[in-house]
Amino acid sequence: MTTETSSATFVDSRSLRLATFYVGDMLLGLEIDQVQEINRCLDVTTVPHAPNWVRGVINLRGDVVTVIDLRTVLGLERGTVTKDSRNLIVNLSGELVGLCVDRIADIITVAKDDVIPPPSNISVVDQKFFSGVATIEQDIVAVLNLNEALETSN
Repeated sequence: MTTETSSATFVDSRSLRLATFYVGDMLLGLEIDQVQEINRCLDVTTVPHAPNWVRGVINLRGDVVTVIDLRTVLGLERGTVTKDSRNLIVNLSGELVGLCVDRIADIITVAKDDVIPPPSNISVVDQKFFSGVATIEQDIVAVLNLNEALETSN
C-alpha cells in the first residue's frame, strides 16, 4: 500500500487508486475516477418532503446537485455537518450527486489482489454496500459500491 498525494502518479491495471474518507468511524474508499471533486458542505438548500437520506441540493457552477447523506444511506444515525464535513461530487450515469461524508482522508493505492470480499460481519452496515475491503497499515478500508449505495437510496 502506498499513500499518494500526486494525481499524476501512474497506476497499473493491478492497482486501485482510492479516495478515502470517513463516515462515522468507518474508513471508506471510492475509486478515484468516480470522484469528480470534493467541496465543503456549505449552502445546502433543504428540499421539503424529500426522503431522509437527502440533505438537500447545491448549485455547483450552474448545475443543481442532489446531496445525499451517506451516513443515513448506510444505516447510521444522521450526523451533524462540521467544519471537517465534505461533499464528494460523483458522476453517476451523467448525473452529478454529492455524498456528504464526515471527513476526508488520503488518496491511496492498493493492489487489486489485496482487496478481498467484505466479511459477513464487517459492521452493522449491510455488506452489499461494499465491493471489498483492504488492510492498510493499522486500518481497514471498505471499498464503497457506489451504484448499490445510490440505488438503495432511491
